[in-house]
Amino acid sequence: MTISTPQSAATVQLAPSYTLPITIVIAAIPLLLIQVWVGLVCGLFGLFLMVQAATLRLQLGDTALDIYRGETLIRCFPYAEWQTWRIFWPSVPILFYFKEVKSIHFLPILFDPKMLKSGLEQRFPNQ
Repeated sequence: MTISTPQSAATVQLAPSYTLPITIVIAAIPLLLIQVWVGLVCGLFGLFLMVQAATLRLQLGDTALDIYRGETLIRCFPYAEWQTWRIFWPSVPILFYFKEVKSIHFLPILFDPKMLKSGLEQRFPNQ
């Protein structure tokens, strides 16, 4: 089932960022010389994140954070259910955390962290 919604004027689509996946792939190269399996796993993980950065899109809407693959909405997180959010290591952002009433979520930073932070500060100011 495909669910698609049009973008409103206030919706912001975050630009992809390949910094984290490329860093992991580059770090895997010397690991291959030290421990082949560890380097291989890290390299494959970096490539997986690169594909995710290329295919997934986060949109900050008026009422929810939406995750799209192409034109298909795959997950919606309404701000009304959020309790808090945080970007880990703001100087070198690698992980986005947010807590909903019933669950917590960790997402690797595969999108512009500055756009994410400013958009969330407007829509859901952290207390």
